Amino acid sequence: MEENREGHGLAEGKILSLIWMILFVVLVLLPSMFRVSLGISHFYVKIVIKILEWADLQIEEGVKKQKALALENLISTGIIQREETPMEEEIADQHQGRFNLADVMYFSKKGCEAVAEDEVTRRFSSEELVSWNLLSRTNANLHHISWKLTFLWVIGILIRYCVLMPFRVCLAVFSILLLVLATTVVGQFPNGRVKCWLSNQVQMICATLGVRCLSGLVHFHNRENRPQEGGICVANHTSPLDVLILASDGCYSLVGQAHGGLMGLIQKSCMQTTQHVLFERSEMKDRHLVRKKIREHVADKAKLPILIFPEGTCTNNTSVMMFKKGSFEVGGTIHPVAIKYDPRFADAFWNSTKYSMMTYVFNVMTSWAIVCNVWYLPPMVKEEEEDAVHFANRVKAVIAARAGMSVLPWDGGLKRKKVKESFKEEQQKKYCQIVIENGSVGNRNVC
Repeated sequence: MEENREGHGLAEGKILSLIWMILFVVLVLLPSMFRVSLGISHFYVKIVIKILEWADLQIEEGVKKQKALALENLISTGIIQREETPMEEEIADQHQGRFNLADVMYFSKKGCEAVAEDEVTRRFSSEELVSWNLLSRTNANLHHISWKLTFLWVIGILIRYCVLMPFRVCLAVFSILLLVLATTVVGQFPNGRVKCWLSNQVQMICATLGVRCLSGLVHFHNRENRPQEGGICVANHTSPLDVLILASDGCYSLVGQAHGGLMGLIQKSCMQTTQHVLFERSEMKDRHLVRKKIREHVADKAKLPILIFPEGTCTNNTSVMMFKKGSFEVGGTIHPVAIKYDPRFADAFWNSTKYSMMTYVFNVMTSWAIVCNVWYLPPMVKEEEEDAVHFANRVKAVIAARAGMSVLPWDGGLKRKKVKESFKEEQQKKYCQIVIENGSVGNRNVC
């Protein structure tokens, strides 16, 4: 009897394993291979939206008017009201362009505003939400408003941590193993069209699997403007997921620093089949060498478009910071891409100064989903007599406008470094120019 029961149990286990394998192949692997959607992610996201809308109604009913006002102040994006009037207009209007001791007050006011709340630091903290998304890591935790909301919050935790996360981890491991094994096999093929086609298919399938292991729902717009071979694709940068999302819809050669560990293994696997521009940390400081390698890559029209994030760091998806001019000096066609994440479902921003890569991956995998929009914008070329800085600013403005983000002139490297002397000198020159053009001090020109 016991042997029969054990045999029956083993048979049931094999049947269940076979069912799960068939479901995985039919619902996940095959759609990823052919890059088609079965509508599961759309349906799941619609359910999450309905749940969040119901939670909003519960919060509105449970919170009194005064507490609601306090909540609005808590989750607002700023603590002070700024006047965005440029220096030229404010000083010139008030003092007719002449030197006046009262001009000191303008700079003192700007300094106080920066101390209270500067524009740069805000871009390196998670974007706050207007309503709570039932994630305990959100600043405004309101699960205590009613027992219904508390119950829903607990159910959400169980679903995200006990159902979604194990599945996502398994799928992520499978995707990485598939990438390593497939690129190793394809890398043995002789160079040619067959190897290039197989390489592109492997990387796009693995990237698609990576997006699906995050319950990702990506809306691509204007695909007719997708980057072409020999071009340079530039995009705003919020997260390492930017690469995964773009790679699921096209193949790119990447520019970046060579890593060790798991990231290094993935990079080495990709390098077996695709030409990427990777640098050691010491070489990254040599801008001339970086530009030279990028220029050599772009000159070969048979190579994949090169993907660059000119900001050089991740921001919280509310603004676009200064674009480094290096990628705009090499020539060629620039293909701008705007990426905007929906913060209701997850915080896609990676604050590398606060969270390690593993902590970030854990937070993303225990979120509701990754939902974002990607806009392929028309290609752009540098105009005659236009320098690289102005060209970079023009591309940045187009990306920010399409994604609905603000444009900031500041270097993203300020989150780790001090303000460059060139920034200070630029403000000094602006004020000096105002005095020279519209006024004088002691009947003598200054500066």
